[in-house]
Amino acid sequence: MGTASSRARDRDDEGRARNARPRDGLGRPLPYGADGVDRQPEGVVRTPDQTIAEAQALLDAGRPFHAHEVFEDAWKSGAEEERTLWRGLAQLAVGLTHAARGNTTGGARLLRRGAGALDEWASAAAQHQPYGMDLASVTAWARELAEAVESAPAPVNAGERAPRLRRR
Repeated sequence: MGTASSRARDRDDEGRARNARPRDGLGRPLPYGADGVDRQPEGVVRTPDQTIAEAQALLDAGRPFHAHEVFEDAWKSGAEEERTLWRGLAQLAVGLTHAARGNTTGGARLLRRGAGALDEWASAAAQHQPYGMDLASVTAWARELAEAVESAPAPVNAGERAPRLRRR
């Protein structure tokens, strides 16, 4: 049982638990009352093109944790046959988040796991690139970054190390 000073759980309008603490650009919780970055709304249904564009903008801005939330929405609301695609992309974004936070072991592990989830999509993409994404390059990026963070364990700059989901 909590004390009088303990904070009640944050809940949304439907009673689901939500953490209302502000967060920094890498998704780390900040003290209540601190200035944080705007959070991505959860449960938003986007088209695949909207998902990719919004996630890429967040990745480019050095906010991979928030890009992960966009991919997670696609994974949870998208077509069953595409769930591994969106989950793999979400894992890559979380891997980049951990690498930027200085968690090299977790970062490398998630980058490789996400790349592994996308391997089937990347090989099939040789004939058809889903939604214009260059998944072969994205998986190569993930594996190279995993190697880099393990060989020189230091936080990476998430914006500078962000993947290009589509060729420009």
